Amino acid sequence: MGILNVTPDSFSDGGRFAARGDALRQAEQMLMDGADIIDIGGESTRPGAPPVPLDEELERVIPLIETLRDANVPLSVDTYKPQVMREALAAGADLINDIWGFRQEGAVDAVRDSRCGLCVMHMLGEPQTMQRGEPSYGDVVDDVRTFLEARVSTLMEAGIARERISVDPGFGFGKAVVEHNYALLAQLPQTAPRPPAGARAFPILAGMSRKSMLGAVTGRAAQERVTASIAAAVCAAERGAAIVRVHDVAQTVDAMKVWAAVRDATRRG
Repeated sequence: MGILNVTPDSFSDGGRFAARGDALRQAEQMLMDGADIIDIGGESTRPGAPPVPLDEELERVIPLIETLRDANVPLSVDTYKPQVMREALAAGADLINDIWGFRQEGAVDAVRDSRCGLCVMHMLGEPQTMQRGEPSYGDVVDDVRTFLEARVSTLMEAGIARERISVDPGFGFGKAVVEHNYALLAQLPQTAPRPPAGARAFPILAGMSRKSMLGAVTGRAAQERVTASIAAAVCAAERGAAIVRVHDVAQTVDAMKVWAAVRDATRRG
């Protein structure tokens, strides 16, 4: 999943693709580099980021969906606002990626009757406050799984097919930088809701690209975390992630090809 932030204040690439032409060129480049999904975000969710007015987010996101919907690639929209969800789906979006886990009033109704995919993320608190103080858990892996199980149950009780749902443990969203994030990565399969007997596991999306959890162990600034981001993506894939959400598509695709070749050779052996 290639990240396309059309915002002026995202933590890693804020402002680079805010102009529509720049955003389209970046989307085209990510497709050439091998992205399987484009994730469009019109509001920064970095810690402390201010909310974006509805009209402004729509103006950033909807024209891009309308332009890219014939590009033969699934389009994801990173939003928690029900009205943005509705208009994004009407414009041709294929997946709604919600950091709030569809907890905003009207969010479930906005997606229930469509056929889009849904990504349910765990977040402790909210973007403005989630990293203040010391985020606290009994057991971070158990707590994240319990939250995701409850949200998935709510969606399914509303009539949403389980096949539409994927989950995201929410790296960096209300987690102690090293302690919680690396526990979640190390035990990634255990963060997902337990499926019924005989049912497939819920696909896991892992989004760690350029995040502070990588800077904490490398000492590098966001723009210098490409290698660390690739390492994190490979670790996630090794632990069963179905989707890795990244800024650096070409480099990650190359790394994944090598990892997959080793995996396949191991299975043959």
